[in-house]
Amino acid sequence: MAKKVSDFFWERLHAWGVRRVFGYPGDGVNGLLGGLQRFGTDKIQFVQVRHEEMAAFMASAHSKFTGEVGVCLATSGPGATHLITGMYDAAADHMPMLAIAGHTVRTAIGGHYQQEADLLSAFKDVAGAYVQQATVPAQMRHLVDRAMRTAMGERRVTALIIPNDLSEEAYEDPPHAHGTNHSGVGWTPPRVIPRDEDLRRAAAVLNEGERVAILVGAGAREAAPELEAVADRLGAGAAKALLGKDVLPDDLPWVTGTIGLLGTRPSWDLMQDCDTLLMVGSSFPWSEFLPKEGQARGVQVDLQPAMLSLRYPMEVPLTGDAAETLRALLPLLDQKEDTAWREGIAEGNRKWRDLIESRARAAANPVNPQLPFQELSSRLPDRVILTSDSGSAVNWYARNLMMRRGMRGSLSGSFASMGAAVPYAFAAKMAHPDRPVIAMVGDGAMQMNNMAELITVAQHWRHWSNPTWVCLVLNNQDLNEVTWEQRVMEGMPKFEDTQRLPDFPYHRFAELAGLRGIFVDDPARVGEALDEALAADRPVVLEIRTDPNVAPLPPHTQVAQATHFASALLHDPDKGQVILDTARQVMSAVLPNRKG
Repeated sequence: MAKKVSDFFWERLHAWGVRRVFGYPGDGVNGLLGGLQRFGTDKIQFVQVRHEEMAAFMASAHSKFTGEVGVCLATSGPGATHLITGMYDAAADHMPMLAIAGHTVRTAIGGHYQQEADLLSAFKDVAGAYVQQATVPAQMRHLVDRAMRTAMGERRVTALIIPNDLSEEAYEDPPHAHGTNHSGVGWTPPRVIPRDEDLRRAAAVLNEGERVAILVGAGAREAAPELEAVADRLGAGAAKALLGKDVLPDDLPWVTGTIGLLGTRPSWDLMQDCDTLLMVGSSFPWSEFLPKEGQARGVQVDLQPAMLSLRYPMEVPLTGDAAETLRALLPLLDQKEDTAWREGIAEGNRKWRDLIESRARAAANPVNPQLPFQELSSRLPDRVILTSDSGSAVNWYARNLMMRRGMRGSLSGSFASMGAAVPYAFAAKMAHPDRPVIAMVGDGAMQMNNMAELITVAQHWRHWSNPTWVCLVLNNQDLNEVTWEQRVMEGMPKFEDTQRLPDFPYHRFAELAGLRGIFVDDPARVGEALDEALAADRPVVLEIRTDPNVAPLPPHTQVAQATHFASALLHDPDKGQVILDTARQVMSAVLPNRKG
């Protein structure tokens, strides 16, 4: 039988190293799926999801947890447009992804045909680095090659649109003729290091600094040894952007944890008191949490020139790979002898950790949402992979969980989409079936789209060498993050019509799917429930009834925020419980050993 375009397509992706694709079938990709069936799912695994958006989230997570190009597939029309949110998630966090979309037959394009959409235009913004629609068989070779090489080399999202009838045509290599391309497979990352004179300028700035702060992002993930060496040479402290939470372990006394609205007080103090800032591999968005302009001299390292000197005016912006650049910079740095700066950072960390312990154990109705995270932190298994959804859960993920070496953690960072934690956790487990995985989700995100993917977990978990997969659900019947944003940022009382969520037994849904379900509404049972979940012989949904009125207090409260909060409480339907819970949290700062 003659080779079809669809046969060549999967052969070529396999040659590029693709071994898994997340997707959902439909008549717009039937030809492609026929090719995959002939090629063999032992070579490229097709993971059927419950919704195409989840396929794109899974592809994004696959990229984050493996370093490979994540691949997702959807049919024409609505299937393709469903991919877009997950594609933006990958694009915002600079993750390589290839989205494959089917299309109506070529003779019908432009005829207002069923499920016809202008996918080139729809994908242009998110996949603008390379989005193409195939028209003839001889194109397919260079389309696949360029899409994969662009995704890898530029860490961008790319997209290929393939009309269904084209995939069924006989494949032919491009002829040796004018107007053809003859592309090849393969790409390896280059060594990107700044010029020697720029490294010397950066070293001069850093050597002259007396109180050096480092801000670490996900782009520095492969540079942890170099970061530690540079920090030790400079006597520096280091804060972590949310996506860089797993880059440095939190048991280092000079690591202050996350920064920003979800960050720690020591990270705020570090940035307010430093005289020099070294930013490595971070696109952290909130400039108000960085030093005031003119307070600190700045050096930044980033592989993407467009991200340099964007959040803070840097004296020396360096384009380069984080590990290579720091390795080249290290011999030029002087060893700092004064330890006072670091000692102060370590003392601030000790006080902060006492404070969050006290806040987590303050009484609430029924369970303080910080408590499960505080109890989980000391129970985190070695090599665990953590995922968090957007919403109030991310506050406690960011602040209360202490990362150790070898752990990984990620989430929808820059795009901050709801509904990503479960598909992220599933993709992490598919990539690393021997590692324990924990997802942390609020009930709003669970209802939005996470629940259905528990069915996908149930379909696959028996193939995992380690069954430990836990979904921790905070059930407070409130869209809590937005409720608090309304109160603190806008001065609005809680708007019941928009914020109230229906109650639902998530643990029982898990049981219906063949998983384990655990329900807790007693703070005394939180620790034992976590132990039970982590020791279970199958994936677990651990549902905890939490108090929506425990404030996610920022590391630094501005006068405007306090004023808005006070104004909102005048008419808030939950003002009595909010006042009580907030008082307990504030008293934790005054009386660190207070238990409730």
